[in-house]
Amino acid sequence: MNEIEKKLAAIPEVEPDKNDIEAIKRIKISDDKSSGVSLDEIELLRTEREYSGKISLRLPKSLHRDLIQAAKREGISLNQFLLYKLAR
Repeated sequence: MNEIEKKLAAIPEVEPDKNDIEAIKRIKISDDKSSGVSLDEIELLRTEREYSGKISLRLPKSLHRDLIQAAKREGISLNQFLLYKLAR
């Protein structure tokens, strides 16, 4: 296990924040078939939410710094570096 993987493994789980809770409430509302929303519309909403292509992630500052430095050493953006690591 390399240094970055060790740091990733050491990250504590985080409780949902206000935005997470609001998203959960919206999903629960869309699950209510009596809301007047069709099943097709519900499925479209779920698909859009599930596959937006964006991830918001809270990291310890030291890990964030290490990831940026590793990306710079590779000569790529942090986004490209993270995509590469996640795809492995």
